Amino acid sequence: MERKKASDFPQELLNLFDLYVHGGMSRREFLNGAQRFAVAGASAASLFEMLRPNSAWAIQIAPNDARIRTETVVVPSPKGNGSISGYLALPANDDKLPAVLVIHENRGLNPYIEDVARRLAVANFIAFAPDGLTSVGGYPGDDEKGLALFQKVDQGKMKEDFLAAAAWLKSRPDCTGKLGAIGFCFGGGMVNALAVEMGADLSAAVPFYGLQPSAADAGRIKAPINAQYGELDSRITPGWPAFDAALTKAGVPHEGHIYKGANHGFHNDTTPRYDEAAAKEAWGRALDWFNKYLRG
Repeated sequence: MERKKASDFPQELLNLFDLYVHGGMSRREFLNGAQRFAVAGASAASLFEMLRPNSAWAIQIAPNDARIRTETVVVPSPKGNGSISGYLALPANDDKLPAVLVIHENRGLNPYIEDVARRLAVANFIAFAPDGLTSVGGYPGDDEKGLALFQKVDQGKMKEDFLAAAAWLKSRPDCTGKLGAIGFCFGGGMVNALAVEMGADLSAAVPFYGLQPSAADAGRIKAPINAQYGELDSRITPGWPAFDAALTKAGVPHEGHIYKGANHGFHNDTTPRYDEAAAKEAWGRALDWFNKYLRG
């Protein structure tokens, strides 16, 4: 299918799709709402197909790229769901390196997130992307089914699973002990939550359009934060000024970047909400942040 851009759709329709993506309405309700945007040759159903993820677009680094090696790893999580499976990507060399935990959106460990892990490995980090859906069978190969499974997982236990994955990654013998975290949407919020819980055990964090913690919780953060937001994301971006103020009060090194004309999900290159310019700029900032705080 031809890749569409956000500018090909009315912003109202993109906002409606965002509501659907985050569980605010059913597929049927979305289709009913999208009907008013249907035109000749583009029914509500075809609009849905244009907006839904196409995983083939996410492959920037091939799984068999000679620069990296990958494997599936199962990490014990006694305080969570017992264990959590994930995708480990690391450079082909045997150097001792800093590590980055990669946390997915509310769909589970899909091909886009696996590719993000590979991109980090190419940038000379050990990357581990856990699957929060492990306890319900793992990512099912389809984002819609992934959302349905995601809603069945105990959120408190899932958080413990990610904490267990972070501790495991940080303590690997091939890790320098410096750990960063990056996450998208749900994962961005989880990165913020881990920063609250882990304190100085987390060395850097890059949340993409993630729900911000309360001012009191933000005061517990020690990890330098580099937050990324889309200007048109009316659900998450308005929370940045209060988070900014709380981090300033806590003396936490931080930056916040709001990308003009970008939607929620602008880094995810499987959907029309992808904004290439914003995604590349944000990714560059993420790598710069990790290089600054995780190396040396």
